[in-house]
Parts: sequence; structure tokens; C-alpha cells
Amino acid sequence: MDHVLNIADGYIFTPYVYPTSWSEDGALRQILSLWVVTNLGAVLLYLGCGALNFYYVFDHRLMMHPLFLKNQVKQEIELSVISIFWMSFPTVVLFFWEVQGNSKLYDNISESSLGWPGVFLSIAGFLFFTDMCIYWIHRFMHHKSIYKHLHKQHHIFKIPTPFASHAFHWLDGFLQSLPYHVYPFIFPLHKAVYLSLFVFVNIWTISIHDGDYRIPGPLICLINGAAHHVDHHLFFNYNYGQYFTLWDRIGGSYRHPSALLGKGPHDHIRRLMAEAAHTQ
Repeated sequence: MDHVLNIADGYIFTPYVYPTSWSEDGALRQILSLWVVTNLGAVLLYLGCGALNFYYVFDHRLMMHPLFLKNQVKQEIELSVISIFWMSFPTVVLFFWEVQGNSKLYDNISESSLGWPGVFLSIAGFLFFTDMCIYWIHRFMHHKSIYKHLHKQHHIFKIPTPFASHAFHWLDGFLQSLPYHVYPFIFPLHKAVYLSLFVFVNIWTISIHDGDYRIPGPLICLINGAAHHVDHHLFFNYNYGQYFTLWDRIGGSYRHPSALLGKGPHDHIRRLMAEAAHTQ
């Protein structure tokens, strides 16, 4: 985040916001700046990518499903914005530690002992590590003693839209985001790659809530897409994974997508429409 902070300082904070007596390296200033950047960046990414997905990818016929709530999109957005606000406080603590140089993030490829192959290995490592951690955190959130206090807020949306992607209790959302922040404190990672992956995981989270259940045939059993994730919302104890189905298979929680078996939400709507047409 130091690159983002430097850009924000150079173009906005230093010339227009802070008094000249406030050093750019001051801890309080950095924390305040990180909080502003984190909130604005997260909300803009969520609303921007969510809106593009909602209007150009999401199948609006899903809003006819009997489990789709009244004013659901409004509820999803309100819960998401509130969650992002409260999540930003512990998130900024981690970003501040990173900016202070306590992580294993690096600027130049030459700093990696493996060079470019190391960069690609770190991307694969990031995806594997975060997918594994989020699977177990997510599954833990479904424990009966915790679920009703935290994760239940997300599961009121049985037929989610892209705007449900960030609609969590803030603590639930932060805990599930924790692996993304922890990874660069354990493993080397290029700073530009880290920022790119951070954007990617947000877009991916939106995409698995977008109701587009198409998956290339050979990848159905590998990739945890929207078809898999809607079954998680509908049937509760299945498909906890973030990107892949690996940990669901290991943990015995994998469910082949009902949408790919002719038993998904679209199929239910088609049956209702056919029944309505038949009775007219």
C-alpha cells in the first residue's frame, strides 16, 4: 500500500489536505490517509465492478425467484457499505504494518531470489494459501454457535446479486479477508502483484455472486464459480471454497452445481413461468 499512499500524497493529501507541518512519514498521518484510501478504494471498487456486473452480466430474471427478497439490492448495498466502513479499521492496522516495512513485499523483480519464475510461483502460492484459509474460516463461520451472530447476515440473500458479494457482518468479512493480508507477512510477494491480486479477489468475489452459472466444461470440477456458490447460499453446508473446489472435496463439502443439473434457480423460474402460462 505504500505505492498507493505515495500517489495519494503526491496528488491529493500533501497539496490540498494536510498542513505542511505534517510529515508524510508521520504515523498518524499515514494511518488517517490509509483509512481514507481504504474506504474510498473499497467502496468505489465494490460499487463500480458490482454495477457493471449487475447491469451487464447478472441475469435479472433471477429477481423473479420466490426467494429473492423485496428491496434486496438496496439491502445488499447498505449492508456492504456499512461492513466496508467497519472492516477498514482493523484492515488499516495491517496496511500500516505493511507500510512500515514489516512485510515481505518487495519492489523489484531483482529482489526475488527466483526472478520472474518466483513471481508466478508467488501468485500460485497466494491463490492456494488464501483459498485454503478462507475455506476453513468460512466453514468455521457456519458453526451453529457462531453462524447466527455473524455469517447469517450474508445468507439472508438466497439468490444473491453481485452486490451481495460484500454484504457481511463486518467481523465476518474481515476474518475472511485476513488470509489476503497475512500472506505477504509470511511469503515474499511483489508489491504490484499484491495490489493486482487484491483487486482480483474483490472482482472474483463479485463474480461468484453474479448468477452467471456458465463454466467451461473441463473446469467445472476445479473452479468454484457462481454455479457452485449459489448452491452454498441455497443449501448452506456445501461449496465453502473461494476459487477452487479442492478443499471442499478434501473436507467432504463439495456439491456438484444444481444449476448444471437442470435444478438451479433459472430452472425453477422457468418452471414457474411455464405453470403460469399453462393456467392462463
